[in-house]
Amino acid sequence: MNPSELIDELIAKLTDWRGKTLASIRKSILEADREVIEEWKWMGSPVWSHDGMLAVGNAHKDKVKLTFAHGASLADPDKVFNAGLGGNQWRAIDFFQGDKINVRALKNLVRAAVDYNQVKLKRKAPAATRAKAAKSKK
Repeated sequence: MNPSELIDELIAKLTDWRGKTLASIRKSILEADREVIEEWKWMGSPVWSHDGMLAVGNAHKDKVKLTFAHGASLADPDKVFNAGLGGNQWRAIDFFQGDKINVRALKNLVRAAVDYNQVKLKRKAPAATRAKAAKSKK
């Protein structure tokens, strides 16, 4: 099975509120950026990527956790990050039963994560490649 099918299967197995929440999170991520790639890592975790990892989703006993790989570097004007706030890199959103997902804020975080990955990629590109890309934009 491909990663998207594995994520479908995981959501289907979560027959309580966690399945609906994970499905809604997934839908928001995929709508935020049409180039997001779904992956399946660490023996059972949905991962969303675009020019690098964006976020990992996990269903726990009492919550659904969405962890952004570079969350500490992302602006969070809507204050949706509520977990992992002391870390140097990762930030997470813990969704509990009955929580309403702020879809607009979540999509904005996904777009910010994509932008962060793309800027990081450009910095890693060799100088000749960066110069060539700059010339082609003129």
